[in-house]
Amino acid sequence: MTHLASALVTLLFGATVIAVRLKAADRPTSLRKIIIPPIGMSTGFAMFLVPATHIPWLWALGAFVAGAVFFSYPLIRTSTFERRGEHVYLTRSKAFIVIIIALLAIRLLLHDLVEQAVTIPQTGALFFLLAFGMILPWRLAMARQYRSLTKKSEEAGN
Repeated sequence: MTHLASALVTLLFGATVIAVRLKAADRPTSLRKIIIPPIGMSTGFAMFLVPATHIPWLWALGAFVAGAVFFSYPLIRTSTFERRGEHVYLTRSKAFIVIIIALLAIRLLLHDLVEQAVTIPQTGALFFLLAFGMILPWRLAMARQYRSLTKKSEEAGN
């Protein structure tokens, strides 16, 4: 039953991410809106204060790098901005939905494999690092793209 509950929560989370992302395309964005998610998520590192979540440094590095290299790249490629009047908007991408669904499927498959080798708290720690490794480069790339776009319009206005 816990496996089914975990899968359902993951699917619910994925559906929420898709809905939020699609809705966000209807509102202007800002640098603050781009950088707040990784800052908020960084509080999750407090989990490592609990000994049950401790994992070897090499595992932690591997999970973070896997997120940064393999999972953030498709998100970076499908996140683009456009200027509409004086505001900047994140453009909708149909590929984003497909990528999120594929990432969820990969996560569900990997979760079962990882959970067989380590404890549930350690599995949570590994997947947190994987997710943080994914979101940090993605949001940094979005921030660079946003700053580049706003800088160009500031220069054009002067």
